Amino acid sequence: MKYIKYLVLGVFFGIVLSKAEVVSWYRIYEMFRFDNFHMYGVIGSAIAVGIALIQLIKSTHMKSLTGSEISFTPKNRSIARYLLGGIIFGLGWALTGACPGPMFILVGQGVGVMLVVIASAIAGTFVYGLLRDRLPH
Repeated sequence: MKYIKYLVLGVFFGIVLSKAEVVSWYRIYEMFRFDNFHMYGVIGSAIAVGIALIQLIKSTHMKSLTGSEISFTPKNRSIARYLLGGIIFGLGWALTGACPGPMFILVGQGVGVMLVVIASAIAGTFVYGLLRDRLPH
């Protein structure tokens, strides 16, 4: 019962993404072919909102729901790791027609083949966990 608010929020978010056609394979196909601005507009808007909210959190020293201050720790800004990660993520997105969030929404919409994609994502995460100490970070 304690986590029902997260379930409701997730269902609401899924409905919003579905209505915005962000989970549509065709919209993703259009994006990767540079045929339509729809997905770039959605992604760009999300980035702008994220930047604004992070700046708000930093400037007001906002606290989390548990009462602790929200802090951001700087990370290694190696361009190579971001390029490689982005390429792998983009290839997976292009091949499956969905990024991680919409995979679950598509299962909820009845696209059963996405269960294979989810299982593959879990397997990839598991393999990364096994190899993490041997990979350059």
